[in-house]
Amino acid sequence: QVRLAESGGGLVQPGESLTLSCVASGSISIYRVGWYRQAPGKQRELVAAISADGSRVDYVDDVKGRFTISRDNAKDVAHLRMNELKPEDTGVYYCAGDKVLHPRFNNYLTRADYEYETWGQGIQVTVSS
Repeated sequence: QVRLAESGGGLVQPGESLTLSCVASGSISIYRVGWYRQAPGKQRELVAAISADGSRVDYVDDVKGRFTISRDNAKDVAHLRMNELKPEDTGVYYCAGDKVLHPRFNNYLTRADYEYETWGQGIQVTVSS
């Protein structure tokens, strides 16, 4: 299992943008990647997911059109670009990885939290005026 580490969080005003990065200690290319958000007082939820080969992506409804998940397997990093940030986007963001055991599944997405095998420590994003 690789280790994942998030960076790029912080405090921004509503309407501004922020990019989170998820750096892997080894090859990230064999992992499906998900970004989770845990807002204050709420359950952790998957906000964006990407297949190992980057061919498929998915988003929770309230971030569609605003957030973009991407990956650069050559650099062992995944990103979450967050535009038009809203106060309700505030929370701790986690990067998670699900190892792909065969190349035939490189284009599959993972949406269940229990299937993600490795997790970053989380990073705070605060959107406030």
